[in-house]
Order: sequence, then C-alpha cells, then structure tokens
Amino acid sequence: MNKKILIIEDEEILLDLLQKKLSKQGYDVSVARDGEEGLNAIRKIKPDLILLDIVMPKLGGFKVMEEKAKDSNIKDIPVIIISNSGQPVDLNKAKKLGAKDWLVKTEFDPQEVIDKVIKQIGK
Repeated sequence: MNKKILIIEDEEILLDLLQKKLSKQGYDVSVARDGEEGLNAIRKIKPDLILLDIVMPKLGGFKVMEEKAKDSNIKDIPVIIISNSGQPVDLNKAKKLGAKDWLVKTEFDPQEVIDKVIKQIGK
C-alpha cells in the first residue's frame, strides 16, 4: 500500500511540481488549494504526511494546524511546512503546533523535499 501525502498549497506551479515529484517516488498524492479544503481532505483521506503552506486563502496553515490538533483522529499526522519566510517566530509557532520540518519556497530544491518526506514517513 502506497503512503499517502496531502499537499495543501495555493501556488499552482509549486503544487504541480511537488505532486509530480512525489508521485514519481511512488507516493499516493492528493492536493488541496486552500486551508478549508485542506482540512476537509485531511479528515477524509487521513494522509500519512501533510505538506502545508502557511499563507493561503480561506484558512491559513497555522489555523489548519490548530484545527487539526483538536481532532484526535488526525492530530498525530506529521506536517512539513512550506513557507515563504524563514522567520524564527513562524518556525517556533509551527513547531509548537506540531510541524516536524519545513521548506522555504525561495530555497526550493525538489530533492530536499523528497529527503524530508522520506525522513518522516519512509519510502
């Protein structure tokens, strides 16, 4: 059974790139384009891992994590944050909310994404 990854990201180009990369690695990839859709998808799919953007329409990434933490069915699913900012404040907040790792969009390296995913959930 392939491991399931949910990408919650509103930037089409990045979303497409991540989806292709991770599918090629054999993961079962689902996508959501805003936080609200993302939260519903987490509850429905119960992915093994979530790649989560912070700044999004409807519901931001932090809000998604806060909601996720309240739901015992999904609260333990690991999250890797995709962020435009590497500001320590944000990363601390993300960690407090349970983020396991993060990627900064401006330093984006597809191989790094794969490595970070494998580190969290294996191949």
